[in-house]
Amino acid sequence: MAWRMLATESNKQILIVDRDVASIEPLRQRLGEAGFVVRAIADGAAAVAVMTERPPHLVIIDWNMPGLAALEVIQGARRARMPHTVRLIILSALSGEQDVVTGLNLGADDYIAKPFSLREVVARVTVLLRSYSHDVQQPALNCDELVLDASTNRVTAHGLPLNLRGVEYRLLEFLMSHRGRTFNRTQLLAQVWGGDSEVDERTVDVNVQRLRKILTEPGYEAYIQTVRGFGYRFAAPSVTRVD
Repeated sequence: MAWRMLATESNKQILIVDRDVASIEPLRQRLGEAGFVVRAIADGAAAVAVMTERPPHLVIIDWNMPGLAALEVIQGARRARMPHTVRLIILSALSGEQDVVTGLNLGADDYIAKPFSLREVVARVTVLLRSYSHDVQQPALNCDELVLDASTNRVTAHGLPLNLRGVEYRLLEFLMSHRGRTFNRTQLLAQVWGGDSEVDERTVDVNVQRLRKILTEPGYEAYIQTVRGFGYRFAAPSVTRVD
C-alpha cells in the first residue's frame, strides 16, 4: 500500500503503527484533514520495512504492540533517518509517571496516554514537525566549528555529523539561537516541547544531560551551562548566522 496523498508531494509524511488500525482511523483522518500524508500499519515488522524503504517524517506508535516490540520499531526509525530528523510519538494505555519517563528515555519525542484528544495529538504533531523547512532556506548557526544547519536539520562538529534525536536538536537550536540568555525549565518546555505537552520539568534535565554527553567528544559540552536554581543557557563566546 503506497502513501495516501491527501494534498501535495511536499506534505509531511506520518506513519501510525498500532495493532488496532480501526481504532486509530479517526486519528488518521484528522491528521489527513490537517494536511499530513498518513499511513497506518498494524504490524511492527512491516512498519520497519516501510521506514527503511521510504522513511516518514514522524512515527506514531502503540507502546503495546504485539510481536515486534515498540522499542524495535523505534530503533528501526532511528536507523531509517539521521536520528535528529525522525520524530517519534508513543501512544499508550499506560499513563503512570514511570511509563512516560521510560518511553521518553528510550528515544520518543513525546508520550500520549490513551484515550486521547484528536485535537491535542494534531497540535503535538504540528509542534514536533515545526522545525522541518524544505521551502525556505534558513541560515546556519555557527559556533567555532559547531554548526547547526536549519535548512537540512543537520548538526556537525569539526565537519563530522552529530547524531541528535529530534528533541535534542530542537533544544540545541533554541539555546544557540538565544546565546547568553538563561531559560528556566518551564520556558524550555514551552519552546522546545510545545506548551500543551504533559512532559514534566525533569525531562528537560534528562535531555540537557544527553545533549552535553553528545557534545563532550567534540569538546563543546561546557557551552551548555547550568544556572543553579534557575535553568540553562548556551554560553559560547559567539554564535554567527551563515546564509
